[in-house]
Amino acid sequence: MTRVFITIDTEYSSGLYTGPGAADRADNFARSISCDTPEGPAGVSHKLALLREHGQKAVFFVDPMPALVWGVAAIEDVVGPIVEAGQDVQLHCHTEWLRHAGPANPLASRATGQNLADFPFEEQCAILDYARTTLIAAGAPAPVAFRAGNYGANDDTLRALAAIGIDYDSSHCPALVGASACRIGLGRDDRDPVGHMGVLEVPVGTIGTLGGGLRHAQITALTLREMLCAISHARDSGRGSFTLVSHSFELINRRKMAVNHIVRRRFTDLVRALATMRGVETGTYAESPPTLRLTGGAYQPLPANPVRTGRRLAEQLVSNALYGAL
Repeated sequence: MTRVFITIDTEYSSGLYTGPGAADRADNFARSISCDTPEGPAGVSHKLALLREHGQKAVFFVDPMPALVWGVAAIEDVVGPIVEAGQDVQLHCHTEWLRHAGPANPLASRATGQNLADFPFEEQCAILDYARTTLIAAGAPAPVAFRAGNYGANDDTLRALAAIGIDYDSSHCPALVGASACRIGLGRDDRDPVGHMGVLEVPVGTIGTLGGGLRHAQITALTLREMLCAISHARDSGRGSFTLVSHSFELINRRKMAVNHIVRRRFTDLVRALATMRGVETGTYAESPPTLRLTGGAYQPLPANPVRTGRRLAEQLVSNALYGAL
């Protein structure tokens, strides 16, 4: 059985932050978490309803750092519905919020930075301890897994996670090595869960691209067909898990507050298809975490296919033309 981890980075936007007031938080929540549109919500509540309808599980990596400016209640509003729905809440962290925190900054130095990897080990431990404590205060179970905002982790991040008792990280994206903020000391060939710096690193899924490259398994980056073929390929290759990435706001254009019907249909059809796919189940870190693969060589991802690639390029062109960027 291959477990598919539908991971959803669930976060307010620091880029949309305009002030500490209640109206600003409400607007950010509407654009980033609930994703309220004239056609109804397309954010977390929509995804929870869809998962419930088809009996599937997902992992919501929730960022508690906005509590620095809006208090823990802002995170309770995010965590509560996810826990009530029986879904998995794990830890996410965007350190961009530190620049808005002022005296609430948990670091004695009051340092700020774009990514966790910008901080030394001791300060990363302090940031992660604050984030974990705040997530629990907001009603989440003690997290066992983590993903860095912007994938912006390094080896010190993993050491810090181990130091505070978090066993799993999913910040390594093989397809984006050298092109993202991730500085973890792993490479493009590290595509299976692997022990590294005291934690189990669970890479984001990949597929092959024309020309020998890799493309990451994100809802906005692959077509439905590519995702399902990649999952089937992982299953048929004897892999224990495959990780997909989404975001709480990915089904809309946040500035226009309009549903992206192409991406929403892609996510809906993915959840529906996984419910009936042979040899596949959706998993959580709380109940059925990924496991270390002890035998076999490096995972060879789904090979590139010109027809699938052409359809993706056409679909993305239409999506961008009709709905624009997130």
